[in-house]
Amino acid sequence: MTTTAPATVEEVVARYEPVIGLETHVELGTRTKMFCSCPTEFGAEPNTQVCPVCLGLPGSLPVANKAAIEATIRIGLALNCSIAAWCRFARKNYFYPDMPKDFQISQYDEPLCVDGYLDVEVEGKTVRVGIERVHLEEDTGKTLHIGGATGRIHGATESLVDYNRAGIPLVEIVTKPVAGAGTLAPEVARAYVTELRDIIRSLGVSDVRMEQGSLRCDVNTSLNRPGAEWGTRTETKNVNSLRSVERAVRSEMLRQASVLDAGGRITQETRHFREDTGDTRPGRSKEEATDYRYFPDPDLVPLAPDPVWVEELKATLPEPPRVRRERLREQWGVSEHDMESIVNAGAVELIEATVAAGTSPDAARKWWLGELARRANEAGVELAEVGATPAHVAELARLVDEGKLTDKLARAVLEGVVAGEGSPAEIVAARGLEVVSDTGALTAAVGEAIAANPDVAQKVRDGKVAAAGALVGAVMKATKGQADAKTVRDLILSRLGAA
Repeated sequence: MTTTAPATVEEVVARYEPVIGLETHVELGTRTKMFCSCPTEFGAEPNTQVCPVCLGLPGSLPVANKAAIEATIRIGLALNCSIAAWCRFARKNYFYPDMPKDFQISQYDEPLCVDGYLDVEVEGKTVRVGIERVHLEEDTGKTLHIGGATGRIHGATESLVDYNRAGIPLVEIVTKPVAGAGTLAPEVARAYVTELRDIIRSLGVSDVRMEQGSLRCDVNTSLNRPGAEWGTRTETKNVNSLRSVERAVRSEMLRQASVLDAGGRITQETRHFREDTGDTRPGRSKEEATDYRYFPDPDLVPLAPDPVWVEELKATLPEPPRVRRERLREQWGVSEHDMESIVNAGAVELIEATVAAGTSPDAARKWWLGELARRANEAGVELAEVGATPAHVAELARLVDEGKLTDKLARAVLEGVVAGEGSPAEIVAARGLEVVSDTGALTAAVGEAIAANPDVAQKVRDGKVAAAGALVGAVMKATKGQADAKTVRDLILSRLGAA
């Protein structure tokens, strides 16, 4: 079928209504796995953190991890969910190499947390995203396909499986369908995952690092004609960055609209997002719940959280990130628009930590949202992964405030920090980048610039003060940019009687 894709989401929304839904998987930061005592350390040698239980060997019996149950309840409470008085684990049956037992212990019709919501802000509008369920399960292993060009099974010459991740506690957070977002659907998806990540990080139950897979998102998208029933959805699997969540929704809206415009039908299937092209590719047909043959796990007792315990956990919840952001906005003296920019850049915690390290909110914003944001965008990484820490930025701002660095020199120092050369002070010493503050050396450089440019010097004497810029430039060149431009200008005007 030949299709012509719409150019923008505005063109899509002129004819169709998008409906989105998100299934987010969060690996909990517990010391041991969900049903055994194997460690959960990230990056260990393959297949070294396994035992008969997480490998599903005959005769092994699982025991539920209380810390994981507690963490899941806290997540549910933070998302305004009701906590089940009684629930249980089920076996989700499917055959795949990364599941050594050939079933996954999960929850099906009796989840731990249900019926919550999360409010997000998008372009000045509050959008309430309903939470269908928050349930607890075990993660799968990790499959590595070798020999192909894409890292996927198609074209690979061999596949390897690492079962270290199999059995790690995994929380799945499933939204209700989100309709009515219109052209903002991609932004709503990103804002929701961003806010969810901030909440989970504030709870201290996971590091929610998308690049390491401890936060993974499946994005559901469908289109329907206005007033018609919701359309057939697709599920874009394992989207691994906030930017990609937004791009995946936008890509599916454009693709599905082109298929429907041509008279085609959308197939219910899983799809894979391609970071290089920004579009999705078909995966497999989407299973229904009946295909998994769920049934209660006979080896695990039901869960019945004590209401008193639940209330105690509720009392330990930290300040919600949304409330915290408003408090910080007032403390920092920034507008709502500026705070939205900070949030969109993923810089709230970074700026807060930088201010706590001893610099002003304005200076922290300047460096994180300016030079460092530019470098993060160029590298295609999140701001927190750019290579600089809040302590680095606070130290850099302090050197500027003390007059030891100009902004230009500070950017050069920041380049060294990002490259891993050390702290700002170490880079200043190693590269010899400190501002030239020796009055004698500056005076000599000013004299040489005036002597080399007599015509310009005369213009300054005649009252054309703006001409001093050329002399300032000459001095800056002679000092390799390490002089303070204002000091140099003052010296020049004083020397030429124009001060």
